[in-house]
Amino acid sequence: MNISAPFIQRPIATALLMLGLLVAGLVAYPLLPVAALPNVNYPTLTVTAQLPGADPQTMASTVASPLELQFGEIPGLTQMTSASALGYTQITLQFDLSRQIDGAVSDTLSAINAATAYLPPNLPYPPLIRKVNPADTPILVLGVTSDSLPLTTVDAYAENILLQKISQISGVGIVGIGGQQKPSIRIQVDPEALAARGISLEDVRTVLGQANVDLPKGTLNSPRQTYTLNTNDQLLEPDKYADLVIAYLNGSPVRVRDVGRAISAPENELIAGWFNQKRAVILAVQRQPGANVIETVDRVKAMLPVLQASIPSAIKVDIISDRTQTIRASVDDVQFTLLLTVALVVMVIFMFLRNLWATIIPAVTVPLSLIGTFAVLYELGYSLDNLSLMALSIAVVS
Repeated sequence: MNISAPFIQRPIATALLMLGLLVAGLVAYPLLPVAALPNVNYPTLTVTAQLPGADPQTMASTVASPLELQFGEIPGLTQMTSASALGYTQITLQFDLSRQIDGAVSDTLSAINAATAYLPPNLPYPPLIRKVNPADTPILVLGVTSDSLPLTTVDAYAENILLQKISQISGVGIVGIGGQQKPSIRIQVDPEALAARGISLEDVRTVLGQANVDLPKGTLNSPRQTYTLNTNDQLLEPDKYADLVIAYLNGSPVRVRDVGRAISAPENELIAGWFNQKRAVILAVQRQPGANVIETVDRVKAMLPVLQASIPSAIKVDIISDRTQTIRASVDDVQFTLLLTVALVVMVIFMFLRNLWATIIPAVTVPLSLIGTFAVLYELGYSLDNLSLMALSIAVVS
């Protein structure tokens, strides 16, 4: 059986088929995701929990252990690692490649709910689940700085405005934040002053917890009207905390300012980010699986003037790292190598055959085959990366 015979006998149909392959490849080429390496999505989750003030051993025994016990019962879990630090625990769950990530998230959430009864009751936030791809690094890193505003204000704009708007850009997956400086009120007391008045640190903590609450107050009912009590007991200024009465000694109130001070400071002073020798809040942008890296970064860059206009002029947003610079260079280099390979193959054929028409045939079919391959790559969900372009180059030579 001669495979070429039907195409030789039907030249018009063959020409139309070639034209169809050419159009399909040209249409699929700009739709292919561009990356440095093939897109491999590992079904991996990270679960983080915080308990301010707890030492690593306490975090491991009271937070990590109950969670790990429940996570171990999830089907398809292939690897589980955890790391505990001061007030922080992170558990990484890696599942079998056959598992769907959404199903893994649902099972992990159920395991967290089952472990809630065994976790410390004073956790400020429930454990947080995040989808991650350990093989995917940030494609763009931004630094948010200010020469005049405090870093807590910079962090507020970075988290509440910049991070939210960047996350909404097409192709952007997770936007990580580094050097967080969440604003808070810190109470610094003198243990000797407390001991002299017979007051313990637990007494101070209890008073602070009772004085700073935001709970519903109910309603006042009258024969004709009902009044809703809309009051807020939260304290937002250091002076309000300094005036709190923590105890009475010989009929006289003992206030926070008598045994210490209240200041505005970051929630965690042990976290810091730097850019150009200045304190900064760092935003690390990661792409969605299968998204075009170059197009995603271009969208974020195009959005930067709009983002800058939505925050005070004293806050500056700068690009620290752009991963597409190396990706563009490497992909362009491989593309040039591919074109050079095609030209060399055609030239070698002409030098050996010394026949114009015998040379025109591979000069048409080889580029046409490569362009048609782009449609197949798009249909199979592959990306335009160094490995796929290198494979095309080898296919041309062979």
